[in-house]
Amino acid sequence: MTRILGIDPGVRGGLAFVIIGDGVAPRLIDALDIPVIGTGAKERVDVIALRKWIVFHRPEHALIERAQAMPKQGASSGSKYGRAVGALEAVITCCEIPLTIVEPSRWKKFHGLRGGDKEGARQLALLQFPAAHDLLRRKKDHGRAEAALIALAAVSIIKVSLSGDAAEGALPRQNSEAVT
Repeated sequence: MTRILGIDPGVRGGLAFVIIGDGVAPRLIDALDIPVIGTGAKERVDVIALRKWIVFHRPEHALIERAQAMPKQGASSGSKYGRAVGALEAVITCCEIPLTIVEPSRWKKFHGLRGGDKEGARQLALLQFPAAHDLLRRKKDHGRAEAALIALAAVSIIKVSLSGDAAEGALPRQNSEAVT
């Protein structure tokens, strides 16, 4: 059994804790919107709440979608997004959890998703994790859904087997690793 944390970054993103292995279907154990404090331009990731949630679940590995500027994104919102991603990566690192940075196209290809179809990702996550309907029931839960799908893509990206054993040497020994 391997405990994976999936992260859809940003202040409107999501976190998902998925267990893969034991010869059974992967399970979405918990998911939440990224905790934030402040409002407006001062809104930022609540790193204390984030750390508590992560420590409670004790993931063995984390996968985060690579941050990238969005078309027509202004300097202020781009800066806010970058700060959020940096805070997420810093908390994971401080918790001493191996971190893999994943290209959006990589995890989406694994699931057969195209482009930025947030609702399509949420619907797919509901199909993959039917017992976790309450965690993904709202349309605005797309960040949680994408985080769950990112975690599930660990089967391909870091070679976590569905029987629960990581392939020999599959988990990176360094603290972070980028995957294209």
